[in-house]
Amino acid sequence: MSSGASSPTQEKKNMQLSARNPREQQPNTDPKRWMGLRGNKLVNAITVTATMGFLLFGYDQGVMSGIINAKQFGTDFYQVRSSGADDEFHATIQGTVTAVYEVGCFFGAIFAFFFGESLGRRNMMWLGSFVMVIGTIIQVTAFGPHKGFLQFMIGRIVTGLGNGANTSTIPSWVAETSKSHNRGFLICVEASMVAVGTLIAYWIDFGLSYIDNSVSWRLPIALQVIFAIFLSAGVAVLPESPRWLFIHGHYDAACQIIADLNGHELEDEDTQRQIAIIVEGINAASGAQTGASFSELFVGGKKQHFRRMAVGASSQIFQQLGGCNAVIYYATVLFENSIGLETRLALVLGGVLSVVYALAALSSFFLVERVGRRKMFLAGSAGQCLAMVITFACLIPGTAQAAKGAAFGLFLYIVFFGSCWLPLPWLYPAELNPLRIRTKANAVSTMSNWLFNFLVVQVTPTMTATIGWGTFLIFACANALFIPVIYFFYPETQGRTLEAIDVIFAQAYEEKARPTHVAKRMPTLTDIQVAEMTTKLDIHGNNGSDVESTAVHARAPTFGDEVAEDAAASNTVSS
Repeated sequence: MSSGASSPTQEKKNMQLSARNPREQQPNTDPKRWMGLRGNKLVNAITVTATMGFLLFGYDQGVMSGIINAKQFGTDFYQVRSSGADDEFHATIQGTVTAVYEVGCFFGAIFAFFFGESLGRRNMMWLGSFVMVIGTIIQVTAFGPHKGFLQFMIGRIVTGLGNGANTSTIPSWVAETSKSHNRGFLICVEASMVAVGTLIAYWIDFGLSYIDNSVSWRLPIALQVIFAIFLSAGVAVLPESPRWLFIHGHYDAACQIIADLNGHELEDEDTQRQIAIIVEGINAASGAQTGASFSELFVGGKKQHFRRMAVGASSQIFQQLGGCNAVIYYATVLFENSIGLETRLALVLGGVLSVVYALAALSSFFLVERVGRRKMFLAGSAGQCLAMVITFACLIPGTAQAAKGAAFGLFLYIVFFGSCWLPLPWLYPAELNPLRIRTKANAVSTMSNWLFNFLVVQVTPTMTATIGWGTFLIFACANALFIPVIYFFYPETQGRTLEAIDVIFAQAYEEKARPTHVAKRMPTLTDIQVAEMTTKLDIHGNNGSDVESTAVHARAPTFGDEVAEDAAASNTVSS
């Protein structure tokens, strides 16, 4: 590049990061910003707020499990009243009234796909919470067996719209405000709250089942509002993703948030280095102030957009095809109809199952950063397969004694699911997808989840009513098939920065190797090494010409000669 003139690309990038229009930057200079929280306290506050969204997600899943077979709900809406395991019509209606929620979630994820990047993480979560409150009100005010039933179904769809938007957005928000060493832990905390929400819902359903009027189901539905209010309140006082702010030109606000998340001053060397790495990556990807186009999701080459999106989405699909919601939504129905327990005992066992589910989910906190994502995926699939084999094998004889073994199989399944397959599909796509396409690719992953969630929830009652134990055989085979896919296509992301994961896929493309192999042998990279490898591999197709933006160096003076010398001394990554 000549000294007399700069390229249009360079001018655009420098202009994007140098502009200080206060209407665009919107910096928050209040010393009491974020309720006075900084460092780990601020990161933890973000995580706690995010858990409200997934508590709500789990609560809504669990609440229908206890309501759908309840006597009073069947009295108010005769369409779902079942007369036995062979009642295929009512089984189909039960599946539909439960599964329409997933339809709403699917379209909520589509909304996030098209508008999530422009609205931002916080606005999407606030909007999702508001929509869920509206949907809850519609459900609770449903009266009458005909119009009331239709209104209840509409309310389920509206609530799903809000949840689909939230679940598409929350993992990205947490991933982009956390550090590489605890990102997995924090997102597992968030995703595991699905199990805690299910636990709360089960026992509320059980306690209110003794009431002989519609309060027994209206009150559990209405309690969803509490979680939505807490989520909205947290989002209102906590920061936006700094990476999203950088992309949309709010440089000063983004820099201050990074400093606050690190618990350091803005002038701190580590903070300046992190800012430089993030901004250079955004500049090189030509991502400032623009969102990814639909066609960019299918890009291959060094960026590997399509492969990364497909692998992330497959984890969400596998989560559903493994049979989780056949167990979670219909636990009491399975205990009563498939295993033959009386209604009250089936409800108690459903509640106990939810306790085991929550405890198993809590264990993922301690496993994810010690064991790693890949090993947990493999162990979870093998364990779920074994559990489903036990369940279907014990249902074949049709005796009460053998049915106890089937119940054990369901409990074993929920242990492996809660500890492995519950949190990982919410963590993995958020890590795997690059910043440029993260909003859209995460929305695709979430859409995949809800589409297959709908499929499983819709067909499970009919399957159990028609083929009985064969249902669990199908799920056992599905889990067995996941293992080779995970082994060959799921690279380990444990301990990697989001930018370092870009390097893994680019290096794999250069070597014509599988990313799983590259991730296995590549050491954990420092921020400096990531910057060097990004330039060396020319990941963003700039041939190294404008990866180092002059705006970045002007804004990050500590990222200078001393750091460059340290980088040269510490670079242990082979060519």
